[in-house]
Amino acid sequence: MFVMIGFGVVVFSVFGGYVLGGGHLGVLWMPFEFMIILGSAAGAFLIVNPKAVVTHTGKELGHLFKGPKYKKDDFLELLTMMYQVFKIAKTKGLLALEQHIEKPEDSPLFQQFPKFYGDHHAISFLCTYLRLMSLGADNPHELVDLMDEDIETMHHEHQRIADAIQAVADAVPALGIVAAVLGVIHTMGSITEPPEVLGKLIGGALVGTFTGILVAYGFLAPIASGLKNIYHAEGKYYQAMKIGLIAHLSGYAPAISVEYSRNVLEPEYRPSFAQVEEATSALPPA
Repeated sequence: MFVMIGFGVVVFSVFGGYVLGGGHLGVLWMPFEFMIILGSAAGAFLIVNPKAVVTHTGKELGHLFKGPKYKKDDFLELLTMMYQVFKIAKTKGLLALEQHIEKPEDSPLFQQFPKFYGDHHAISFLCTYLRLMSLGADNPHELVDLMDEDIETMHHEHQRIADAIQAVADAVPALGIVAAVLGVIHTMGSITEPPEVLGKLIGGALVGTFTGILVAYGFLAPIASGLKNIYHAEGKYYQAMKIGLIAHLSGYAPAISVEYSRNVLEPEYRPSFAQVEEATSALPPA
């Protein structure tokens, strides 16, 4: 919702201020200028980015309007799920988790936590490292490095879409200048025309510069920054799992391991200690 409100504020502030200052909106309607700027920007986007980025950009823009994938309740569910997993591993051993790790889609344990259960990447991440631990990988430092690389790879897959949009935002003002220069060339070719015609042509050329700057800094750059913020917030979901797994591997009790995980979350998404304690107390016997 805030994205649409923000776009509305930008449009109203720019064009409303222009009209209230005595400007005429019709003067700004220069479709061929828009074609030069937006068309060349789209072409450059296709040239520089791989197919995966191009095809997923539309979906990620929808992501921007929906907001972060994980809400506060989802982080509470994650912490509760990890507590149950660590409790089973502590009381019955990691082998007791084998059936859940090898076939997570059939796991009654994971089915208790619908948001986590419906997230293929999250289940795969957790089960991969629980499997490594069950196979004897017991060096926390090596696992931290491996998990960091894994998380960085997932983050980079999304981050490059935000970077691609930011690159277009950086290029659009220059493309606006290209459109403006072409407008000036057109004007110079009509130098014998009367002043009112030349004024219209010069104004049209300046619209190119205006459009490039407005699109870049009013829309594209904020979109890129918004996506980066969302990816950062979602990355905390995996960071919480990483910290909890390492704490468990280090021999801490389930409640302490989960508390370590809780403390890496952003304040706006972090459940309180009492909320986590209440949720874990309501779990069925492991």
